[in-house]
This record gives sequence, C-alpha cells and structure tokens, in this order.
Amino acid sequence: MSSTAAVAVVAIWLIFLTFAGQCSGALEVGFYRGKCGRFVDVEGIVAGIVRTKFFRDRTIAAALIRMQFHDCFVNGCDASILLDGSASEKTAPPNLSVRGFDVIDAAKTAVESVCRGVVSCADIIAIATREAVYLSGGGQYNVQTGRRDGLISLAANVDLPAPSISVPDSVAAFARKGLNMTDMVHLLGGHTVGVAHCFLFQDRLYNFQNTGKPDPDLNVALLGRLRRICPQNSAGTNATNLDQNPQSSFIVDNSFYKEIVARRGILQIDQELALDPITQATVTALANNGTNSFATKFGQAMVKLGAVEVLTGSQGEIRRSCRAVNKPGFLTFN
Repeated sequence: MSSTAAVAVVAIWLIFLTFAGQCSGALEVGFYRGKCGRFVDVEGIVAGIVRTKFFRDRTIAAALIRMQFHDCFVNGCDASILLDGSASEKTAPPNLSVRGFDVIDAAKTAVESVCRGVVSCADIIAIATREAVYLSGGGQYNVQTGRRDGLISLAANVDLPAPSISVPDSVAAFARKGLNMTDMVHLLGGHTVGVAHCFLFQDRLYNFQNTGKPDPDLNVALLGRLRRICPQNSAGTNATNLDQNPQSSFIVDNSFYKEIVARRGILQIDQELALDPITQATVTALANNGTNSFATKFGQAMVKLGAVEVLTGSQGEIRRSCRAVNKPGFLTFN
C-alpha cells in the first residue's frame, strides 16, 4: 500500500471512529450538538423553515402534529410515512389527507446543504412539529433526537384508531404503543387545532349507531350548525374545526377540553373522552387547569410519542431524501 493510500485509509477510519463515538443507542436532547460543526444549529435550521411556512399558513401546525402521530403509530417514529411508493403508507386511506411533506422536504434540503448524511428525516418531523406547536401558542418542549430512518413503508401496515373508536379500545390501542390513558388524553388534545371532514362524523348527525337519530350526547345547537355544514347524504367533503371555539381554533391550548365538556366535540372519540368514567376526571382537570398546565402535559406526551419504537444506533439509515431509501453506497455518519 502506498503512503498516500495508507493516509487515506487512516483518515477514513478516524472519521468513522469519531462519528461512531458520537452515536447513541438512545434518544437524547441535543443529539446533533457539535455533529455538524461548531456553528451549525440543526434545530434552528428546521425551525426557520417551519416559521416561514407557518406565517403563510397557520394550519401547518395541525398538519405536522397529525403527521407525527400517523408516523409513530405505524412501525414507530421512523419517517416511514414520508416514503413514496405505489403501496407505501402515504397511499393508505387514513393518510391520503396527511400533508406537510413539503415542509419536511424543505427542512431536509436546508439541513443537508450544511450537514450531509447526518440528520434523520424522523428527527426532522419531531423538531418541525415541536416548532409548529410553539408557534401556535403551545409550550416549547425539548425534543429528543437521535432517531434513524426506517426502510419499510407499507399501506397494509397502517392501522390507526378510528374516530369512532370507544374509549376502552382507544386506551388499549395506545397501550400497545407504550402510552397510558393519560398520555392518550393529552395527545388527543392535539385536536385543539385542525379540522375534521364531514364523512368522519356525519353518522353522529343523522344515524348514530344505526338508530336513525343523532348522537344524544351532541350539543343541540351544534347539531343544527353541523347539519348545515354536512347535509344528509352529501359527499362529506366539507370540514369544520375540531375545536369549536372560534377564538381558539388555531391555538394550542386547553379550549378543546372545555368544548368537549360542553358536549361540543366533533369526533365521537373526542366527545366520549369527556363522558367515559375512564377519562372523564382527566379531561375535567385539563379543562379547568389552564393553558399552561395543558401545554406542559401536551409537550411531555409528545416526547413520549416521539420515542415509540424508534430506530437508533446502527439501525435503519439516514436518508439522503426523505421520500426514498438510500441507494447502496451512500455514506451516512449518524
């Protein structure tokens, strides 16, 4: 081996050891600190992209919260929802209306331009969502990072809790992901922003559980309003805010809980949270304890959600593009 070749081998080996030493088998706050150079702030770059989008379209907050939930509930938080493909998770019916992919793409491009092959798409989802929550009035919770990206994305694997799921069944679904009842109630508080299309709750307006009558737990005044938005036998494509307080429908606060306590929940599962003995006390406390209390609890629940079945260490990969797995030979250093 020539001296030049030997020096090159040693240099590559030293780079490998440096990054391998920085890798962790667990998530941590500030995982990327120092990995992209002294003056590169990965979270700041992602936050800047989200801010630009948010000030043009505040609905991006609900979109990113939903994206993270839909990603983490299928195969864990591995950015599998971002992969393109004729039978990928994107093509599953519950994900056809998921959006925000452009924000993640833009953030990935910006990060790759200064720190190639280091930052995972899974972490970008988590960082972007936190920033959107903060911009919408929620708490700026600390995001744990260090995730790696998954290699598999199949529509057949998408099994998300339906809007009409019962509270006991929802508790069981969250428990399978390592999340308890309180986590579930806090995470469903993400419905403080966003909308629901009529087809998701139209049965509550006209033929609840095949009774030929509306849901008796639905506020009568709200029922009339929703029937005007969602006429019987319509396609169900119209939408309404999940938080029916018009002063708060774009703000991450505890207004959602106040609305469902007043029987003004839109989705069946949302309304049942306030009525079922399993969750009623937790909902009442959140409705009464103020926005700051909810912001803290919601942030804690999002951190727990973000740790569901993650890939770390040498598992998975760091995608070059969030929409496709890497081609053989692409070198990553995370």
